[in-house]
Amino acid sequence: MNQRARIAMSDDDVTAFLEAARKLQLATINPDGTPHLVTMFYGLDEGRIAFWTYGKAQKTRNLERDPRVSCLVEAGEEYAELRGVLLYGKAERVDDPEHVLAIGMEVARRTTPGVADELLRPYVEHTGRKRVAYVVERTKVVSWDHRRLT
Repeated sequence: MNQRARIAMSDDDVTAFLEAARKLQLATINPDGTPHLVTMFYGLDEGRIAFWTYGKAQKTRNLERDPRVSCLVEAGEEYAELRGVLLYGKAERVDDPEHVLAIGMEVARRTTPGVADELLRPYVEHTGRKRVAYVVERTKVVSWDHRRLT
């Protein structure tokens, strides 16, 4: 077995890793073709990466023009601890206001763990008026867990 195969995570490991993490690096494509890379808090929507952002943000404008994305979630400080999941896919805009609110709540829960929903909801409802949400339909998943090398 080659080293690449040894460090790849199983589907269950990828799911658990994405469930446990809170932030990702989101790459969209600028009008001139260069990458636009930002850190985002995210949630999961039926197992799919989900995020929300302001409707006038650069990433929103990029996604409206070209929905292709890369999403990187990673952990570890030392080489032997490095773990990560890189998802390639298409970001699909969510237009239903209740679904946008649900994604906002999921993101808020991850941003502020332990805070009750009734305390989060007013903030999410207020900021949600200017936000749009997306879910990422995966086309390819690459993963690694260097802890498997020991």
